[in-house]
Formats: sequence, C-alpha cells, structure tokens
Amino acid sequence: MAKHARHERERRASESIRVKEIEAAWMASQTPAAAKAFAEAVTRVRAQGPMEPPAPMAPGTAPRPPRPGREPRPPKEERKRSRPFSD
Repeated sequence: MAKHARHERERRASESIRVKEIEAAWMASQTPAAAKAFAEAVTRVRAQGPMEPPAPMAPGTAPRPPRPGREPRPPKEERKRSRPFSD
C-alpha cells in the first residue's frame, strides 16, 4: 500500500466531498422523472458488473499493421560459414 502525504490525503478527501456536492446539485436541478430514470439506469449498469475482456486475436496477428518503413526484418538464414584459409 502506498503512503501519501497528509496534505495529499486531505486534498483528495476535500475533492471527493466537492464532487458529491456537485452531483447532488445536478440531481436536484433535474426533473424528478429524469432523475429517477438516471438513477435506475445507473443501478442497472452497476448491477451488470465489469465488462468481459475482448476476444483473443488469432496467434501471430498484430493489432495494427506496422507503419511504413517499420516492418519487421525477415529472419536471418543460418548458413554454415567455411573458413577460407585453414592451417
């Protein structure tokens, strides 16, 4: 767990309090029907849980083609090197 400075914790706490105040003021500015519909939509989405990860791609498939001039080099051919002069 990371330790944060006291002023950092206080700043984050004050920010979260301010965000809750702004959210409450925004909800109060909405019509009751719109606020109810929004609250129901939020609870429905939160009940769904996290999204599934994307389907895996085929092996060896790059997500995007390389930029021009950045293509990977072809593998070097292993060849037997003979020594021209042997003693």
